[in-house]
Amino acid sequence: MRRFLAWVALSVGLVAPLAGEPMKAGDRQRLLAHLEMTENWLAGELSGLSPAQLTFRRTPDSWSIAEVTEHLAIAEPQYWQRVLDSMKQPPTTEKLEATDAGILWYGIDRTNRQKTGEPRVPHGTYKTAGEALAAFRKLRSTMRDYAQSTSDDLRSRKLLEGNMDLYQWFLMISTHSQRHILQIREVKAHPAYPKG
Repeated sequence: MRRFLAWVALSVGLVAPLAGEPMKAGDRQRLLAHLEMTENWLAGELSGLSPAQLTFRRTPDSWSIAEVTEHLAIAEPQYWQRVLDSMKQPPTTEKLEATDAGILWYGIDRTNRQKTGEPRVPHGTYKTAGEALAAFRKLRSTMRDYAQSTSDDLRSRKLLEGNMDLYQWFLMISTHSQRHILQIREVKAHPAYPKG
């Protein structure tokens, strides 16, 4: 009997999945579309801007378009590292608070504004907005490649020190840039924004 139970335990162990299912096709498609949309949108917003337009501030304390771009170029590597660090954790069945809809809404609702943490404040890390955009796009290429090819189960992994799964955090990286693209549009809509 003991040998039979050991065989059953071994058999169950052999057929039980070691991890969750890979990303669903719909999730993958939505994530890739959002990453591509925000990357292209940011590049489009910056295209053809003069130095005066890139450095214009609505108020002395607000960020210029160049500073918003730098913020994205320094924030996204930090956010991406959280994906990589969180993937090292075992899968979880914990019920998490965040929803996909809430993550998407975060990208368009600028009524609730908060100051970013000091490590993500622009301090002239990049000499130009073009240089910051190039760094942003280089990492985006890495993230898109991962999203396109991964068989990792992002839904069963919890974000370290967060209330969402890793798929939602990955999507949040893109919605975070969307928020700041809308910020760029607010700068451009200011009456004193330079014409050229």
